[in-house]
Amino acid sequence: MLEFIDVPQNSPEWIAARLGLPTASQFGTILAKGKDGKSPSLTRKTYMRKLAGEIITGQPTENYSNGYMDRGHAVEPEARSMYAFLRDADVRQIGFARNGRVGASPDSLVGLGGLLEVKSKAPHLLIECIERGEFPPEHVAQVQGQLWVCERDWCDLAVYFPDMPLLVYRARRDEAYIGRLRSAVTAFCEELDELVARVRAYSDPGAPMEAFRGSVILGDVGLV
Repeated sequence: MLEFIDVPQNSPEWIAARLGLPTASQFGTILAKGKDGKSPSLTRKTYMRKLAGEIITGQPTENYSNGYMDRGHAVEPEARSMYAFLRDADVRQIGFARNGRVGASPDSLVGLGGLLEVKSKAPHLLIECIERGEFPPEHVAQVQGQLWVCERDWCDLAVYFPDMPLLVYRARRDEAYIGRLRSAVTAFCEELDELVARVRAYSDPGAPMEAFRGSVILGDVGLV
C-alpha cells in the first residue's frame, strides 16, 4: 500500500522512514552487473550488506556527502520554483513515499499524476546533456522506480545549474521496464531477507571458548 510520509528530506525522521528499504535512488545499483555483464556487481552486494546492517541494528548507514551533493540540495528550491513558474505547475514537496518493501523520495508531486526530480549538474555536464538531446540514461532507473513506487504516470527530470538553462525531460511510465525493475528488486529483497536471517542465526558451534573472550574467530583468522 502506498504511503506518503510528510517529513523533511534528510531529517532524522526521513532517515528512520527509509531504514532498511531499497529506494529508487539505488535501483540502478540493484540492476548493476559485474564486469562479466552477468553476475551481480560489487556495488549491489555492498548495498545489500548496508541494508542488512540497518535492519539488524536499527541504525542507519553513515550518510556520505560531498560538495556536489550539498550543491544539489542548495539549488533544489530555486530549480523547483523556476520549474513551477515556467510550467505553471502545481508542485507539492513530500518527504518519503513507501510502497510495500520499497521507497522513493521524489523532489515534488506535480498535480494529480506527475512527479518532479531535480538534478544539479556542473555546467560542462549540463552542456553535455544539451548536446545529447535525450533523457539522461543514468537517471532512468531512479525515475522509472519513482513512478513505480509512487504510482504516478509521468516524471519531469529538471537538470539545473545557476545561470545555465533549465533542462526538463519528461519520462512516462514504461511498464515493460518497470516490470523488469520490479522483478529485480523483488529478487534483491528475497536475497536481503536470507542474508539478514543468516547473520542473525550466525554461530560457530565448533569454535573453542577462547573465541568468545575478546575476539571472534572466523576460520583460521582471529579478529580482535
